[in-house]
Amino acid sequence: MRLRSAVLATLAAACTPADRVPTPILIPQVSGTEQLLQAVSPVDDSVVWVSGHGGTYARTRDGGATWESGRVPGADTLQFRDVAAISWDIAYLLAAGPGDMSRVYKTSDGGRSWTLQWQNPDSDGFYDCLTFWDRSRGAVYGDALQGRLALLTTADGGASWSRVPPDGLPLAQAGEGGFAASGLCIVAGTGGVGWIATGAADTARVLTTHDYGASWTAVATPMPAGTSAGLTAISFRDSLTGVAVGGDIARPDSIGVGVAVTHDGGATWTRGGTPRIPGAYYGGMYVPGASPPVAVAVGPKGADYSLDDGATWMALDSLNYWGVGFSSVRAGWLVGTGGRITKVTFE
Repeated sequence: MRLRSAVLATLAAACTPADRVPTPILIPQVSGTEQLLQAVSPVDDSVVWVSGHGGTYARTRDGGATWESGRVPGADTLQFRDVAAISWDIAYLLAAGPGDMSRVYKTSDGGRSWTLQWQNPDSDGFYDCLTFWDRSRGAVYGDALQGRLALLTTADGGASWSRVPPDGLPLAQAGEGGFAASGLCIVAGTGGVGWIATGAADTARVLTTHDYGASWTAVATPMPAGTSAGLTAISFRDSLTGVAVGGDIARPDSIGVGVAVTHDGGATWTRGGTPRIPGAYYGGMYVPGASPPVAVAVGPKGADYSLDDGATWMALDSLNYWGVGFSSVRAGWLVGTGGRITKVTFE
C-alpha cells in the first residue's frame, strides 16, 4: 500500500455506511513482464486481461494474486495498445501502428493460440482503440483517412470487419484521430450506445452512436486542442453523466485543462476540475457501482481520483501509468512502464 489518505480515513470513520467516503488502497502486482503495459480489460473481479508492447499480453484468473504473461507468436515488434476481454478464454488485442502494423488478434483458448483477424490495408492508416458490446458486436477506431473518420465494425465476433460508410459519420477535421494510449478512446455502453474521444485536431470532440457503431454524431468539448492535444479517454456512469480526459501530451510537466464533464448524456460538455498530476491524462474511467461515484484518471506522472464527477481531483499515486480498468469498487488495475500493474480497491 503506497497511499491511504489519513484525512479520508478519518472522514470515513465518522460517516454512516450510506455516506461513507471511499478510501483507496493500492497493491502492487507481479506481472511477469517488463514491457510497457497500456490497456486493461476486466471481465469481473477475478478475470482481467492487459496488453502492451513487444507483442505482450497478461492475464489473471484470481483477481491479481498471480498473473500469466505471454507474447503473440510473430508479433514481437507490435505494440498491443488495447485489449477487449470477453471471458477467461476469449480476448481481442489491437496492435496500433502505421500501415499493416495496425492489426486485430483473437484468442479463444486463453492465449494458447491467436488468430490474426484483420490487418490494416492502408499504408497511411493508424488504428488506436477497440471495444466490444458483446461477444459478437465490436468496433475499432483510428485516425482519419483521406478526410474520413476511420471506423470498423464487426457483428460476428471479428470474423469479418467492415468500414463504416461515410453517410454514417460526421466529417473529419484535418488530422483528427485518437491517442492510442490507454485503449479508452472508444468505449461501449449498453443497448448499442458507444462513445469516441477524439484529438489531434482543431477541436477535441466526442462522437456518439446509438446503433452499435452504424452511425455517429459529434459534439465539441472545451478541452485543449491541436496536433498533440485533445481527448484520450471517455467514460459514462449512467445515461447522463460522463467524464472525458486528456490534455496536451507535448507538455508533460504542465498542469492544465485535463477533464471535460457532461450531465446531459454528452449533448454538451464543460470543463472539469484541475488535475493534480502534471501532463496529460492518458486514461480515465468511472468505477462501476461506486457510491458516491468514483472516477480514476492516469498518466505518466501518476494517478488521480475524483468523488464528485470530475469537479475536483485528489492524488492517488505518483508512478508512471498509461491504462486503467475497473470491474467494481473492489477490483481495479492501473498499468504502465516496466510491466507495472497496481491493483486498486476502494473501501
